[in-house]
Amino acid sequence: MRKITILALITSLFASVFAIADEVNIFNARHYKADGELYAKFTNKTGIKVNLINGKSGALEKRILEEGVDSSADLYITADAGRCGAMDAKGALQGGLTSAAIKSSVPKSFRTNKWVGIAKRARIIYYSPERVTGAELSGMTYEGLADPKWKGRLVIRKSSNIYNKSLVASLIKNNGKAATAKWAEGVVSNMARTPKGNDRAQIMAVAAGEADIAVANTYYLALMLSGKKGAEQQEAAKKVKAFFPNQNDRGTHMNVSCAALVKGAPNKANAVKLVEFLLTPDSQEHFTNNTFEFPMIDGVSPSPLVVNNLGLDFKQDMKTKLASYGKNQAAAVEVMTAAGWK
Repeated sequence: MRKITILALITSLFASVFAIADEVNIFNARHYKADGELYAKFTNKTGIKVNLINGKSGALEKRILEEGVDSSADLYITADAGRCGAMDAKGALQGGLTSAAIKSSVPKSFRTNKWVGIAKRARIIYYSPERVTGAELSGMTYEGLADPKWKGRLVIRKSSNIYNKSLVASLIKNNGKAATAKWAEGVVSNMARTPKGNDRAQIMAVAAGEADIAVANTYYLALMLSGKKGAEQQEAAKKVKAFFPNQNDRGTHMNVSCAALVKGAPNKANAVKLVEFLLTPDSQEHFTNNTFEFPMIDGVSPSPLVVNNLGLDFKQDMKTKLASYGKNQAAAVEVMTAAGWK
């Protein structure tokens, strides 16, 4: 009887270890059906089961921090480098994303040893070609959004939006807090309306004549043009043009969807394998063709909708390390709040 009990115990322990070895837990704040399809491909290729815990970034981050060493999370995947940086600052991440496959695929400015970019996006300017001249846009920069010539002509999301936090954080990194605070005041003075809505709402405001220029991420225009958001948004997207700022200096502000390795990850090796999988050409093509983001790796082209309507040949900001977004996030919120940016 005793031998049977011991044998059962050993069998049970082996089964538990085997189960853990064949799974990976993702706390996922990216809400794209296409991502689930990609994880299914990973499982089919490796036999490693992907357990998805979906939710909003704030809720997932709170859970990871509260659970601490007891968290089941292996990877935290979200759509902004500033969030990954903030989680790192709170001690929620660990090193380990340092394999040769990862380091050779992702430029240094788009990764740390605790989190890496898996797809890129740019935050750019959209304009009405009917009301904005080429001369007005010539040499245009993010800093130029505070120019009085744009008074009453600009729409942009709320200061609480994470993409704006990272944009402002990058300006603090490049220009200093004092200069960025003055810039934020100019931006608020130029707003055509109190900030509201998502990025697509800003593009639609320009199309409707409520403003002449808007700030929004690149993939939103392609998403609208694809027709996936309905005929009204598709028609609105056709009425605006894209402009990439800061082409004469550091380049256009870039951000990433990032995968962060959670401290105490129970399936760390599998988590690294998944990140490596997301950086393969097939996975990158899946991102570009379904979420309209820019590929992280070389040798993969963006979606034809992106290339044809946004262009491909633009200077990306490779100087500003994305790790600075998280470090300057609190300062970004401070300057926007002080400027009256709602």
